[in-house]
Amino acid sequence: MIYKFKCKATGDLIMLGPQGDQLLRLLGREPAAQGILEPAAMAAARQQLERGLADAEAAAAPQDGSTTDGDERRPEAVGLRQRVWPFVQMLDKALAAGEPIVWGV
Repeated sequence: MIYKFKCKATGDLIMLGPQGDQLLRLLGREPAAQGILEPAAMAAARQQLERGLADAEAAAAPQDGSTTDGDERRPEAVGLRQRVWPFVQMLDKALAAGEPIVWGV
């Protein structure tokens, strides 16, 4: 499944299914084909998202302080925060404009 997040205050944002599901879980929602995030709930959603990102990053960090393979030339994988950043920007603009974010409609 592909998620297409829409808001009148921004352009559309498209996410692949697994990343969209993960984003919705970070927001404290069950993944669903359709949904809406109302402006009144956006500030709390933003805080929930930041807490979820911090928890996910802490869980992914090496526990003993070591690197995985020592090869410094290998490029970093795209992290969760980078994948979620466009949605954070959409959320901020939607909140400022008082517009909902919808998907699957």
